[in-house]
Amino acid sequence: MMRTGFIVLAGAVLLSGCLRSSYESTPVEVNTPKGKVTCQLYTPDRVQWDEAISKPESMTKREADRICIGRGAEQLKVYRAQ
Repeated sequence: MMRTGFIVLAGAVLLSGCLRSSYESTPVEVNTPKGKVTCQLYTPDRVQWDEAISKPESMTKREADRICIGRGAEQLKVYRAQ
């Protein structure tokens, strides 16, 4: 029984990764005082998924992700204004 649950969970994780890639945009670079952050942004209605895929060593992953979410939010404002 536990093995079946694990297999179902693993399948769900794999499928969610496949589905997420269909929402990806071209990565964008954001210049910050600590250095360049490369962000993987998703469609405007998926701003909560935006994340850093590279960052300066002096920056935490959480800090870099916040920068990317902020950039995604900026793009969402522009998208909604159109």
